[in-house]
Amino acid sequence: MKQFQAIILLIFSVFALISCQSDDTVPIFEKGTNEYVNQWMYDQMKKYYYWNDNIKGKGDISLSPEEFFSELLSPEDRFSYAYHPSLPQTISQSIRRSFGFEMGFTMYDGQAYGVVLYVLAGSPAKNYGLQRGQLVTQINNVAVNQANYEELYHSLEGASSANLTIINYSTETGFTLPKEINLMSFLTFGQPLNKNIFLMENKRIGYLEIPHFDVGMAQQFAQQFTEFKNQSCTEIILDLRYNGGGDISSAAALCILLAPNINANDFFIRFEGNKNGGTIDQSFKETLEMNESAVSYDILRMQRPNISKIYILCGNHTASASEIIINNLKPYMEVITIGEKTVGKNMAGFAITDDRNPEEQSWNLYPCIYKLYNANFDGGYNKGIEPVFHLNELEQLKVYALGDERELLINKAISIMTGNMDRNREQYLPTRPLRNPVVECNESILLPRTITDLKN
Repeated sequence: MKQFQAIILLIFSVFALISCQSDDTVPIFEKGTNEYVNQWMYDQMKKYYYWNDNIKGKGDISLSPEEFFSELLSPEDRFSYAYHPSLPQTISQSIRRSFGFEMGFTMYDGQAYGVVLYVLAGSPAKNYGLQRGQLVTQINNVAVNQANYEELYHSLEGASSANLTIINYSTETGFTLPKEINLMSFLTFGQPLNKNIFLMENKRIGYLEIPHFDVGMAQQFAQQFTEFKNQSCTEIILDLRYNGGGDISSAAALCILLAPNINANDFFIRFEGNKNGGTIDQSFKETLEMNESAVSYDILRMQRPNISKIYILCGNHTASASEIIINNLKPYMEVITIGEKTVGKNMAGFAITDDRNPEEQSWNLYPCIYKLYNANFDGGYNKGIEPVFHLNELEQLKVYALGDERELLINKAISIMTGNMDRNREQYLPTRPLRNPVVECNESILLPRTITDLKN
């Protein structure tokens, strides 16, 4: 830990020196002008941005800050963004954020359907009765078809209200009559873990779905894995298919509970920055302690069940800290991924706030600052991590609840563990999944003050 603190102090000194050198040459612009904001943006990006060498010059600093920031970005960068609290157009919008659910699309018998993938607890969607697996036939009174589903999907992002026509399908009763659901947007907060234990052919299989890596989740993980251990679970299914990332210390805690034969000081992650930021290597224990004080490394290891491999369900919403789980466990255990290719966010960032005028709302930057690597120095998953077993969860018209052993991806994992063929796929109506609309991933890995407060 002392060595890590010394590294932080060294980086602090380097950034402080850069700040002092640049302050002498920074032009003075009138407060509130585009130039005033853009000069600040330029200075921060030249200092912190992973691709800062690609920024050849300031360009036109009279542009709007939104335009100016976009001009600074590398063509390789899909994730950096800037926002201002009083400018809604700069804040990333999504159906999840507005209404608390997500939707994919599929074709059956010539008809396109929206399919509800998940519904967040305490959300408008949950309160109005929306459930995973329900089929959406109309969005705001427009019928869903193969030509318009992407446009209809994006029309819900950032909307204040939505009208959905839904039907249910089951193998026993077929399609139900349509009904309308009217949603009003409001914020949805933290989500509970979804857990289960399956008994299959004398195997006890633990299942855990994690919606997001919030700060301070190590204690929840420890409690759940204590139950898995007490129930003698010898296999674990980790469902990260809708987890867009979050706190890296919580992700490290989960890895500590999963990986066999590791020690506290074993290499866990590398943060590689630009020539100003340098490289920081961290052990399991150091990464845990960056943002977690309630549960120690030793306590987590005591709760670890006796497993040698991990089954991870993933997809095109799996990003950031969730991809760290997949990539950074690989040097230590067999990782069997099932589902679809992940997002490919192998970068870490943190908030940089314009605090020159503390009494006013100001711009916030979330640039990519560090590239991430595992203990084998492998971090080349910027185009996504391909699963070991490719499977689209919408290949059947009947979509089961998360945590149900009959659900397609869960059933696939169980079939691999038990050596049986997938028992449920042939009973149900096959569909043709449509390409899901592109979902923006602006979830930054949350790095704590010890590593991020380098600009002071």
